[in-house]
Amino acid sequence: MNMRYISLSILTLLMACSQRLTPTGRPADMDDPILTVWQQQRQPNAAPPFFNQPAPSVAQTGYLANPNVQAFIRYQHQTNGLDMQYLQDFFSRVGYRGNIIPIMNRPGTSRPWYEFRTGNAGSQKISGGRHFYQTNRAVIDQAAARYGVPAPLIVAILGIETNYGANKGNIPVAESLATLAFDYPRRGELFQKELGEFLRLAQEEKRDPMSFVGSFAGAMGLPQFMPSSFRKWAVDFDGDGRRDIWNNIPDTAASVANYMKQHGWQTGGKMLVPAQVAESPKIQALVDEKTALNYTVGQLRQWGVTPAEPVADSEKAFLFRLETAPGQFEYYLGLHNFYVVWQYNHSRMYVTAVQQIARGIGGNF
Repeated sequence: MNMRYISLSILTLLMACSQRLTPTGRPADMDDPILTVWQQQRQPNAAPPFFNQPAPSVAQTGYLANPNVQAFIRYQHQTNGLDMQYLQDFFSRVGYRGNIIPIMNRPGTSRPWYEFRTGNAGSQKISGGRHFYQTNRAVIDQAAARYGVPAPLIVAILGIETNYGANKGNIPVAESLATLAFDYPRRGELFQKELGEFLRLAQEEKRDPMSFVGSFAGAMGLPQFMPSSFRKWAVDFDGDGRRDIWNNIPDTAASVANYMKQHGWQTGGKMLVPAQVAESPKIQALVDEKTALNYTVGQLRQWGVTPAEPVADSEKAFLFRLETAPGQFEYYLGLHNFYVVWQYNHSRMYVTAVQQIARGIGGNF
């Protein structure tokens, strides 16, 4: 996220010129102990500070009586230029959603590919994608042509994210993000960042921040963009003055296509190819590595990996495998375009499901 930093001397001047009182009685722009520590320690281009000093839960005190919220307000005003009254009004109105914290705390489960594929890339998902594409083909094809991203890929992303718009979420995004930003310390730093992005997003879109709805984690619209992704990559494709990824298919399709283009999608390139391997400790080590394009296909060939389809030795790739039945595995080379989609969701099974849905709709990558 590109942050605009102001020198300490200017911050001091700003604080001296404004004396709005907080609900706790302290002037809103006076030196705040949390913000001051960050100002003293910050480095150029540093990430936004995480305001997490010990304090009662906002569920007990409300937002405006919480010192971390007040520090966040001052930071957003002084560093990002948001109006103090806008911020105070937001936190006086926003509700608390304590029921989403247990959802966030549920332990993750890891399903094998043969189970994951059934619900996420099965026949129903593919037939739904064909219907969605047929219904909206003209505008999706226009977005695909503009950005050089295949239409079936755009459709597949929407299918796996929200079942083509059927499951967009109906929780107020303001409530989700505010709750998680200040009452979920395990990932509070992320959600404070996203809340700051959201507050700017609402102003940019000229909408009441309480009017946005999404998932329990604050993801929005058909493509489930977080606020930071929305601000960077959402597109007003139909030129109506709004970037609408909730109800507007042209904007939604173009936004997904723009995301992929900006992350390096190579027009005409494949996402993956099947591979054969001679199992060995080296092969297992390659499979266990983090997802990254560290090797060329030529290098992988030298280590016993044989692509089942033509692919240039110079192309970057990584090796992964999927469990197709209990104890049975198939191996694949993930290529550049696979890695592009992986940046949308850091799951190899997710990306493979996207590729299979897209192929079922008519894609060939």
